[in-house]
Amino acid sequence: MRSIEALRTQLQRLSLTTRSLLLRELQAIQADIDPANLSEEAISQALAELEEFKRRTRPRVVVTGLGAVTPVGLTAPETWEALVAGRSGVGPVTQFDATVYPTHFGAEVKGFDPTRHIPRAEARRMARCSQFSVVAAGEALADARLDTLPDNGFRAGVVIGTGLGGFEFYEGLLRKQPNSPMRVRPMTATGGLPNMPAFHISQYYGARGPNDTVVTACAAGTQAIGVGVEWIREGRADIVIAGGVEALICETFYAGFSAMRALSTRNDDPQRASRPFDAQRDGFVIGEGCGILILERLEHALARGARIYAEVVGHAASADAYHVAQPDPDGTGAINAMTWALEDAGLPPEAIDYINAHGTSTPLNDAIETKAIRRVFGAHADRLAVSSTKSMIGHCFGGAGAIEAVATVYTVYHDVIHPTINYEFPDPECDLDYVPNEARRARVRAALSNSFGLGGQNACLVITKWEPGAEP
Repeated sequence: MRSIEALRTQLQRLSLTTRSLLLRELQAIQADIDPANLSEEAISQALAELEEFKRRTRPRVVVTGLGAVTPVGLTAPETWEALVAGRSGVGPVTQFDATVYPTHFGAEVKGFDPTRHIPRAEARRMARCSQFSVVAAGEALADARLDTLPDNGFRAGVVIGTGLGGFEFYEGLLRKQPNSPMRVRPMTATGGLPNMPAFHISQYYGARGPNDTVVTACAAGTQAIGVGVEWIREGRADIVIAGGVEALICETFYAGFSAMRALSTRNDDPQRASRPFDAQRDGFVIGEGCGILILERLEHALARGARIYAEVVGHAASADAYHVAQPDPDGTGAINAMTWALEDAGLPPEAIDYINAHGTSTPLNDAIETKAIRRVFGAHADRLAVSSTKSMIGHCFGGAGAIEAVATVYTVYHDVIHPTINYEFPDPECDLDYVPNEARRARVRAALSNSFGLGGQNACLVITKWEPGAEP
């Protein structure tokens, strides 16, 4: 009877449209079968067939616009050009005096002037993460040729991932007024809240559909994109502005991660400090930035003649349930996230050509991610190209997965794989093809993007090439 209940639960999770389609098919068959007489094996088969039916009939989700503000570019195309060229965005910290800490450098966004896009009075009320988000979202909407959102914005959602939102906004106020009652502007209390990037995007561009903020540390941007995919699949939105952001080059982060001995201390050569999978890696580099994808229901995109970059065919999330700052040594959480994302996509491991790795440049994480990839992909792991965007932009926490998703979309669109820079000394525990130091032209039909966060929260995306003529 448990299988009967499982079948009933699965049916209840279907959308009304899918249930109607399924009912129509069943009525056409006119089968008069008593479920009580079905075997466990038959019901298990029915559950598998139902999952496949759901996958085949759910709305498809495509990417029609990209935006980015990163340490290597103030737009998505600038960022992609720099990644392909293998340019590092790492340098001495300028936002505060970092020389009092063991690590003096970071991957800052350089030359960013929010008032080029946002009125000065409004920009002053926003934390840096909200400024990044509004600018990157505006770029992505323009790239998607969505000057105004259709249906008065009621079918357009916003979901943004972040680790701590505008924490630096509050830290800056405390630094300016350490020993006196604080005198602040109205709305200061709300300026740095984690949900402000999603709020400002919705307010600025009139997105009146579902709105959410995902706070899962380093997995937040990737998981936010997964949430946006589900909104479209469930029929709650036709367009979703999805991504992630972080602006945490601040003293608290440097002091805290220095105490954990998690940061690279290559102060004499900062541009070579982020070296994922290299045997001489000694910690990650703190970065900042934002990545935004315009997700769109396929039929909606086709109807308006939109350019389609790629299709998001799968996503998944998992938990290690192990340690706040160390991955499960067996890689179980990472294995589950990758496996479930492939299952959601309906693809075998052998279909994947490229992995945009989490690749943080920490001794433990890189080795365990490699082990997890080998567990999921088996012999096919030796045929995969794997590279780390963080080798050039550092670790942007909640923004990392979204920026990496932008890079992954460009990878399948252009058939170019950006390198892992600073890869010089092979590590026996990291024995995959990491596309060392130079970009590579290769046919990329399907790619996986990994994000494995602090707190053991993991998320993955499966992104495939859009082929004209593949529409239903």
